[in-house]
Amino acid sequence: MMMKIVLAIDGSDFSKLAIGELARMPLPSKTEVCILNVFENPMMAVPGPVPLGGSFGNYYEEAESNARKSAENIVSSAAKALKSKNGTLNITTAVVSGLPKSAILEKAETFEADLIVVGSQGHGAFSRFLLGSVSQSVAMHASCSVLIVRKKPDNTTK
Repeated sequence: MMMKIVLAIDGSDFSKLAIGELARMPLPSKTEVCILNVFENPMMAVPGPVPLGGSFGNYYEEAESNARKSAENIVSSAAKALKSKNGTLNITTAVVSGLPKSAILEKAETFEADLIVVGSQGHGAFSRFLLGSVSQSVAMHASCSVLIVRKKPDNTTK
């Protein structure tokens, strides 16, 4: 049986845990993994005036280009890490601009995923109330199974 998995990552420590967890899972040979990074529109993330001396278009294009390059590096590193642990995986990568909650669900639908793997973002209750948790939203709305990888608690306090 072939399996199709969407691994949604953002470069955070929680994403690294999700990559590690997927790498440890015993998966059928020829399992297809699509590693997805969703970067948010840089103009939505950074409200405010355009820096002096630059035009709005150039500023936006540069910010989006930088966000896309960073996202491509994140998925490329994850693909190498997964491939080194399990050479039988058929790995593809995707970098898209948009809202993570929606983009992850859309990719899972078009990829016909059997499983979505995401890291828990570890937001506190107040942040989760304000922002909403991507992993929680994906788990509630996905039409396939969702694995949310959580950090194991340690004995240190921050």
